[in-house]
Amino acid sequence: MVAPDAPGMVDGRKTLPDECKALWRVAGPVILTEVFQFMIGFVTAAFVGHVGELELAAVSIVNGVVEGLAFGLLLGMGSALETLCGQAVGAGQLHTLGIYLQRSWIICLVTAVALLPVYVYTGPILRLLRQSPAISAVSGRYARWCVPQLFAYAVNFPMQKFYQAQSRVWAMTAISGAALGAHALLCWLVVSRLRRGVLGAAIVGNVSWWLINAAQFVHIFGGSFPEAWTGFSRKAFARLGGFVRLSLASAVMLCLETWYYTAVIILVGCLKNPEIQVGAVSISMNYHIWALMVTLGFNAAVSVRVANELGANHPKAAKFSVVVATTTSAAIGMVFTLIALVARKQLPRLFTDDDLLVKETAKLGYLLAAAVFLNSIQPVLSGVAIGAGWQSLVAFVNIGCYYLVGLPLAAVFGFKLKLNATGIWAGMLIGTILQTIILFVILFRTKWQKEVCYQNKETFDFLGLGVVCVLQCKFHGIQAGSLSGPARSKARNCRRAPFRRQACSAESPSERETRTNQRLDKHATSVRHALRP
Repeated sequence: MVAPDAPGMVDGRKTLPDECKALWRVAGPVILTEVFQFMIGFVTAAFVGHVGELELAAVSIVNGVVEGLAFGLLLGMGSALETLCGQAVGAGQLHTLGIYLQRSWIICLVTAVALLPVYVYTGPILRLLRQSPAISAVSGRYARWCVPQLFAYAVNFPMQKFYQAQSRVWAMTAISGAALGAHALLCWLVVSRLRRGVLGAAIVGNVSWWLINAAQFVHIFGGSFPEAWTGFSRKAFARLGGFVRLSLASAVMLCLETWYYTAVIILVGCLKNPEIQVGAVSISMNYHIWALMVTLGFNAAVSVRVANELGANHPKAAKFSVVVATTTSAAIGMVFTLIALVARKQLPRLFTDDDLLVKETAKLGYLLAAAVFLNSIQPVLSGVAIGAGWQSLVAFVNIGCYYLVGLPLAAVFGFKLKLNATGIWAGMLIGTILQTIILFVILFRTKWQKEVCYQNKETFDFLGLGVVCVLQCKFHGIQAGSLSGPARSKARNCRRAPFRRQACSAESPSERETRTNQRLDKHATSVRHALRP
């Protein structure tokens, strides 16, 4: 059953304070969770750095390349839950969340198995890429020892989306914070005191990530989500095709964004005498990542808000959420932008004392500031795409803007025009600007009322989830006959249902007839108001 609107709300529309509160209820804990989980890898590298330079280089390559690939791909595969669970929560179909979670586990675990060869053969792959034989050997051993982390990611990311879709993320944040503290203590004990080196670091990382999973298992299975989690079910293996398509689209969209910055670093590494240039770009990227963590919180928050409102048939509220999230994130991004501008000569000193490297990094200051501001907006727009289920569309936009425009321009500016790292960064920035403009155009042209019905038809038709509200579809010109299979039969059984979708299988026809007749008049006015052109 869909919860009634809060007092002071009309047709799902909220006031600005209400919407800000709803956004920060998700964004705040997600930002902290991102920081805590990022710090797990940071703490590992810090302790390994005291073991030796070779070990630090090996761990850095595995964390940045191998685990970065797995992390991005699995996080993308799990992001389908942001669309489906978010819309299910808005529609009041909480009983479907557990099925979605299990389906996502199946898909992510299969993906992890497919990624196993990358971990097993990291050493030969790095040697093939002409990396140092010594670094390749240590990296290969470390990657094999980190295989349990690969499967930990596959289990963890769907649970993250399960929490986020219900705006109940503080438990996840507390668990991640406690795991970070335990990780630091175990690293000190195993790596520093017991001197187990890289092997010890890998074991501690495995333990920390599986501790997070175990705590979340206990929280979910222990009755904290009685409506959303009702136990394991065979239904998780049904209708996986549509789920796989949405998961793949989410993964492609996210990976295209993540690999864009990796490609930029590779281009910089191809410059003549790249040591200083790579160092300058790496320092700039470090600041950029910390600023991006805040934006990623709003990415998660707006995807949840948009999915919830679309699922609840509140198109105007979904549009309002987009406006508030984009404005808030841009305002915070402006603060980071001003810091990058004002302290462009001081920030590099946090990372290095080399005067030449500081000077080269300062040259990137203006471009870094522009990138920080753009990336306070662009991830929010991507979050809207996830919430609305536009992953495939945005993936094509990313290919065109990043890989057909941004990277070619970066190569021309950096190599042909001999602008070095500055030119490569400028080319990257042009691709990001173009992508942001296109996403804004898509948003401005979106008919949110039609989007509500389209998303419902997609969800109910090829995924076969929940019950269709025929009255709502009728106002959008979509008849039950355009649906297929179980969705059509359920729609016919729910022909007299009011505006909000409701589960009708638990009622007898006479009881449903009486209830809907009593409520139909009450909802008629609000239906016409919400769905008028």
